[in-house]
Amino acid sequence: MSTGHIVASYDDELAQLHSAITEMGRLASTQLTRALKATLDRDGDLAASVMADDARVDALEQRIENQTLKLLALRAPVGRDLREVVAALKISNNLERIGDFAANVAKRSLALNQMPEVELTRSLRRIGDAANDMLTRVVTAYADGDAAAALAVRDADSEVDLAYTALFRELLTYMMESPQRITACTHLMFAAKNLERIGDHATNIAETLCFQILGQAPGEERTKGDDSALTIVTPGA
Repeated sequence: MSTGHIVASYDDELAQLHSAITEMGRLASTQLTRALKATLDRDGDLAASVMADDARVDALEQRIENQTLKLLALRAPVGRDLREVVAALKISNNLERIGDFAANVAKRSLALNQMPEVELTRSLRRIGDAANDMLTRVVTAYADGDAAAALAVRDADSEVDLAYTALFRELLTYMMESPQRITACTHLMFAAKNLERIGDHATNIAETLCFQILGQAPGEERTKGDDSALTIVTPGA
């Protein structure tokens, strides 16, 4: 956080913005935790609650957007302060998308609850836990202003990608062996993809935070482990 401005209220406004982003990040993480639990426990009431609470995430994004626009218009920040305000706008957008993906997982769980349980549903936990670990860590890195921690989160995305690709292959094989379960497995695929995308957005936040703190984005292209688009499953293999 920036300190020492002549106008004390400016520091207060930046502090409020920082607090709102941290609050939004923690809410998004809670939403993801609840969506995953609703899916694994086949808890329709919890899933419905996650979907309803997505409005809280949206409201926080709107509040942050209003705060950033006000700061840009009235304070004309420069340097580190400008990066902080612009980063808040970008990070809140990524958190809003994470909230949407968590709500989508909850929505898929309601469809899955109408069908016999697929054992591979349990495999969502590895992807979901890894994605939520990234999200929790990047929110902490933001709260602490820790660029090194943000870079570590960025590097962790490959674990989410690998878990997603492994489940994708398992589901393709399972559908070939049990065509009657194709509908349930399709819902599982979409849920898994939503979780993988949460990891991508946590990575975006980490990269934005690095830019905010260091004044430049990470130089090297991050390693990606999602090769599901190249996956081929041969019948009987």
